[in-house]
Amino acid sequence: MRLPSLRSLISSAFLIAALGLSYTAPAKADITDPEFAEHMKKFMGTTSGRELIASSMQKFAQEEQERQEAAAMEEQFKNPAKIDVGTSPAKGPATAKFTVIEFSDFQCPYCKRGKETMDELLKRHPNDVRVVFKHMPLQFHQQAKPAAKASIAAAKQGKFWEFHDELFANQSALKPEFFEATATKLGLNLEKFKADLTAPETDKQLEEDIKAATANQINGTPGFFVNGIAVRGAYPVEHFEKIIARLSK
Repeated sequence: MRLPSLRSLISSAFLIAALGLSYTAPAKADITDPEFAEHMKKFMGTTSGRELIASSMQKFAQEEQERQEAAAMEEQFKNPAKIDVGTSPAKGPATAKFTVIEFSDFQCPYCKRGKETMDELLKRHPNDVRVVFKHMPLQFHQQAKPAAKASIAAAKQGKFWEFHDELFANQSALKPEFFEATATKLGLNLEKFKADLTAPETDKQLEEDIKAATANQINGTPGFFVNGIAVRGAYPVEHFEKIIARLSK
């Protein structure tokens, strides 16, 4: 994302901040570089000047970033992403108006927050929202890929979401012994579970999810698409509500 230049930030912050200080800049529409440097030197010589200009620069940069994000969002509404749901686990009615495709990592703490947001969204819109789960295990999370494969194995016995909840509830315990213990706890056929863990079909499904994430510029987790509108990061449920409201118009 392209941000304003440092000169642009400083100039804007200077003009804003100078209004609130005892130091008064010349009332000129234009200012030369030498004059700008001299006034900035005087202005930055005060503690209040340094504090206020830093605050103004931060606010200006944040507003500019929000403006660019809003512009990017508008472009998405015109050209939403098209992602195949395939056979991925889904929760919510198939006839739902809004489908949220979630790319997630069972070992990622932000993904746990994203999971809680999806739970809340489904609670608020039980008839209108459907959540589809796809895997995006990050390489630096050693247990993320094994956990993803374990959840796929559980899905083959109709227990994906139960296994999914156990994984997120016990992120610090993720390891092969935990996966088998959870399978037993959920009443799965343990021998079939173990076989499905290493089945080529499990690896294929996982790789297809990762390819879909990469193809849609999901480089970190969690990542979501609400009817094709991207949400990259663990945003609060209100952010999803705004997208749903916009799509409802």
